[in-house]
Amino acid sequence: MILAIDMGNTNVVAGCLGDDDKIYFTERFATDLNKTELEYAVVIKTILELHGISRDDIQGAIIASVVPPLTHIIKSALRKLLKCEPLVVGAGIKTGLNIHLDDPSTLGADLVVDSVAAMKIYGSPAIVIDMGTATTMTVIDKEKTYIGGAIFPGVNVSVEALAAGTSLLPRVSLGAPKKQIATNTMDAIKSGIIYGEASRIDGMIDRFETELGYSTMVIATGGLASVITPHCSHEIINDPELMLKGLKIIYDKN
Repeated sequence: MILAIDMGNTNVVAGCLGDDDKIYFTERFATDLNKTELEYAVVIKTILELHGISRDDIQGAIIASVVPPLTHIIKSALRKLLKCEPLVVGAGIKTGLNIHLDDPSTLGADLVVDSVAAMKIYGSPAIVIDMGTATTMTVIDKEKTYIGGAIFPGVNVSVEALAAGTSLLPRVSLGAPKKQIATNTMDAIKSGIIYGEASRIDGMIDRFETELGYSTMVIATGGLASVITPHCSHEIINDPELMLKGLKIIYDKN
């Protein structure tokens, strides 16, 4: 069994996966730049205990992080907790992903892991959408090469920016209103956020496929994918555990 850690800007997702790729659990806790390695170790230890998993059951660990100041802290926390040296997705790690970018070293670990999982599980060509603090859309072409994509503000970032930048518009919960043409302020904001984001994703998929010259599989993951993608006109596979599956694939390669 391995412990996989996905450290994002807003949340950390932790999960245990078995040799048969069974996912025993996934849990989410807040990313906190002020936490020490001991505090993170206690959080992860508590999660393992809640799921009845002994530290002795874990033979390895792997981390994907987009928060460089915390990468070393999480790695040190796992060293305290487990009897293994955690792998960190980055330079020197075998991924099997062919990357064609201006500077491949700038590609985030999360995008690498998502792409590895999508290609292995769903095949190529593919568009992978990860909806977190930022929404990323990445493209793997029919030659199984990562060729680029787009990044734009995540749904919650848009909600917070709208509330912070206006005097009268409130923060809203993320739920689709009954009508797209809303008749009150709260529903109007929800319509703009939910249906507007779905339309942006649909439009970007159309643009990507036009530029490629062929259709693709589309896979979505991330905490907000299940909120937005049901309102998209394209057929989109929602796989909330894509990142953990990718981490297991990369761990096995190394």
